[in-house]
Order: sequence, then structure tokens, then C-alpha cells
Amino acid sequence: MTSGLSLTVLVDNITITDRYFLGEPGLSYLLTTAGKKILFDCGYSGIFLENARKMGIGLRDLDYVVLSHGHLDHTGGLVPLVRDLTEARIENIPCRVPEVVAHTRCFYPKRKTPLQNIGSILDEAEVRRQFPVNLSDQPVWITEDLVFLGEIPRKFSFEQVNPGNRKVVLPDGATRPDLMLDDSALAFRSSAGLVIITGCSHAGVCTITEYAREIFGEERVTAIVGGLHLLKADPKRLKQTGEYLRELSLDALFAGHCTSLQAKIILAKYSPLQETGVGTTLEWNGKDQ
Repeated sequence: MTSGLSLTVLVDNITITDRYFLGEPGLSYLLTTAGKKILFDCGYSGIFLENARKMGIGLRDLDYVVLSHGHLDHTGGLVPLVRDLTEARIENIPCRVPEVVAHTRCFYPKRKTPLQNIGSILDEAEVRRQFPVNLSDQPVWITEDLVFLGEIPRKFSFEQVNPGNRKVVLPDGATRPDLMLDDSALAFRSSAGLVIITGCSHAGVCTITEYAREIFGEERVTAIVGGLHLLKADPKRLKQTGEYLRELSLDALFAGHCTSLQAKIILAKYSPLQETGVGTTLEWNGKDQ
């Protein structure tokens, strides 16, 4: 029997009515499975720490911090996390320094005119000073049934968006159009099928899902949770995305963060859309439960 998965939303654009938490345009989830405690993204600021405290959740015993990609609304919370762990050590309060798992390009600077960097405030060198780090283009198995997908091969042309004025700064100082090759996701194998956990889905939610199915050798997908990066998607793309999701026969679609109201309304015609926001806790049984 394998362990199930619990996912709690610590940061999202939306908060749940009558739950007094903070929201921001960012994303952070706390996952627990197989005795491991994983922070998936850490939002833009330190509110993931404050929301966790209000929920009675401690974050000084994390095993992993997994970053979906390098944008500041998913990595900005690294700074307050470093500060919190530093203060704990100063006061001799027990804490664990988590391992950071991300794509090899996660900490490359990202320019978007007129901003010089919309990427992580902490560069790779400083992250390595503060944490053990595993940067990988390949899948990284967090547990037997939870995997960081690494670099996701782009499959569906309708999900590929012109990067416009977004540029990535390479280690030699050269700049290239930012195709968001560092965008990744998590996938969990539950008893009902795969659970896909996304940050922003810059790679495309359909593309991400197909790659997860390939890695696990599992066709069934029970749920998708996270940002779908459907803020200004045209009707044709929304229709194609909806048709793909309908074929999955999901039990639930938890679309959050970078998913517009229009996109949610349209996708709800194809898939069982469920409300999600800060304070939401979701659970799935392990594959043999």
C-alpha cells in the first residue's frame, strides 16, 4: 500500500469566503505524501508563511521546495523562507533546510520590457549557499509516486505562445526569446489515476498532462490542480483545451492562479470545474489504497 497525497493551498489569487487568509497573484501549495513534506512554489512574498501559521501548519520541517519555474510570483517567497530558517537557527529552534528541486534554467534572469528581471530575486549562487539544490532537465522522483517532470517536451502547437518581449539571459550574458523551457510541474500516481499539479502551465496543461502519462505509463488522469496560464487565450485555444480535458474524463479540475474567469466559464462546459483558493485542502488515496 502506498501513501496518499494531501495538498493545501497556501497562496493563490483567490481566497475562500469566510476563511481569513491572504491572497496575492502567485501560487504556493503544501504537499504531504510518504512521510515527506513538500512546498510547491512559494508565491511572491512571505504570505505563504503567514497563511500556514494561521492554518496551524509549520514550515520549518520541509523536506523539499519544488519550483515550477523561475518567475517572481512563484519564487519571491524564497527570500522570506531563508529569513525564517535563519532566525530559527539563530534562536536554536529545531528546523530542517529543505532541498530545492527545479529546472536547470529556473534561476536564469528573465527580462520583460521595461523590467530588467521578472525572475527569482535570489540568483542560483545564493540559492546554493542557502539550500541543497537539485537542478534537473530530467524527471526527479520525490517519492515512488510523486515526480517533478523536469523539462517538458512541447507537444501541442495550439499551446505554444509567442514570447513577445520576454527574454531569458543565458550564463554567458546572451539573451534569447524566453520560451519558458524551465516551466515544469508535479504528477502524483493515485488509486484513481494521475493528479497533475501545475504552477503556471507555460508549457501547456495538455502538453504537461501527456508527458506525465508517458512517464508513469498511466492513461488515467483523475485531477488537475493549479494555474493553467489561460489569461488572454483566444476562443479557439480554449475550445481545443476544453476538448482535450473532456477526453480525460477528469473527476475534478481545480483551475487557479493564472486562469481567467472567462477561461473557467468555458472550461466548465467540458470538465468538472471545482472551486479552489487559499485554505483549500485536497486529498487523494495512494495507488493501492
